Amino acid sequence: MRPILQAYIPVANMITQTFGKSCEVALHDLTQPESSVVYVANGTVTGRKEGQSFDHLIRQVLLNKKFKDDCTVNYVFETESGKKIKSSSALIRNLDGEVVGMLCINYDLTVSCLLQEELAGFLPKSSPDPLPAEEAAPDQDVLTIIDELIDNILKNADVSNLKRKENIEIIRFMDEKGVFLVKGAIDKVAASMGLSKVTIYSYLDEVRGKK
Repeated sequence: MRPILQAYIPVANMITQTFGKSCEVALHDLTQPESSVVYVANGTVTGRKEGQSFDHLIRQVLLNKKFKDDCTVNYVFETESGKKIKSSSALIRNLDGEVVGMLCINYDLTVSCLLQEELAGFLPKSSPDPLPAEEAAPDQDVLTIIDELIDNILKNADVSNLKRKENIEIIRFMDEKGVFLVKGAIDKVAASMGLSKVTIYSYLDEVRGKK
């Protein structure tokens, strides 16, 4: 594990010990995207394990309208088992400013939701406060981060000698992780893999079952 990431292990342990058994912290090495999880504190919340890949980095962190100062806080997702999880994720940069990792805090809302339902049935109803105006999307260079992530995905592949099946599997992995949700990602992937945009679109159609 990179020393810069290893330094966050005590932080991860401290957070879970502070917030109890409903709290989990996962530490990611984004220079190895296919197996980015390098440490998990209290992995019983989501079942996170070392050696797994990231899931929410692009869709719910980088593309979240609340993404600011390299972090997104309090977004909610649901696990395969139906648990609602409140999560906050912060990117970790090295001394050169390159994104190398991510620290994610996951909190199981099961007990909180039960308490909320119980209180809602007990307390008198009142008129709700007006919802705040939606925040404008912050000006963040998400594409730069995606570029680095794509480079990391491809760094161990000899792209000039890959077979069609191998290219498709790389495109499948990127698509599953949401890489192509970011504007400009297809251009970057095509250039990095030495393929045309038409070929990338063709592979995407195939992995998405359109062929």
